Amino acid sequence: MEAEKTTFIDAQAEFQGKLQGRDARILGRFRGDIELTGRLATAEGSKVEARLKADAAEIAGEFVGEILVRNLTLTATARVEGNVQAEFLSMREGAWLQAAVNSGGGLLRPAEPRAVISDWPRPPLKGAVAS
Repeated sequence: MEAEKTTFIDAQAEFQGKLQGRDARILGRFRGDIELTGRLATAEGSKVEARLKADAAEIAGEFVGEILVRNLTLTATARVEGNVQAEFLSMREGAWLQAAVNSGGGLLRPAEPRAVISDWPRPPLKGAVAS
């Protein structure tokens, strides 16, 4: 049996539906569900709106939706919005993240959506000492 190869979505391609497999690399646009046993990589300039479940992901483009992975890396060009659940999360300087985030233990439970905090930065708690 031939070894599984990486699925590519070309930079000029637009795809809508369900993507299943081992590894995938998205260079263009994708909307739908992604379920991988391996790794997802998105390129700078890509636009993804999806529910993602994979072992690992490296996001370099725009991602809107839910991410459920063991290991998540956001590159300097990443823009992520939605719900993120990752056992290990790393963000490079310049990455943008606006999401409900659950990192560390307890993986494989769907993240609960949370309201966006509109009064950020919050005033200090009463009795707190400012540093």
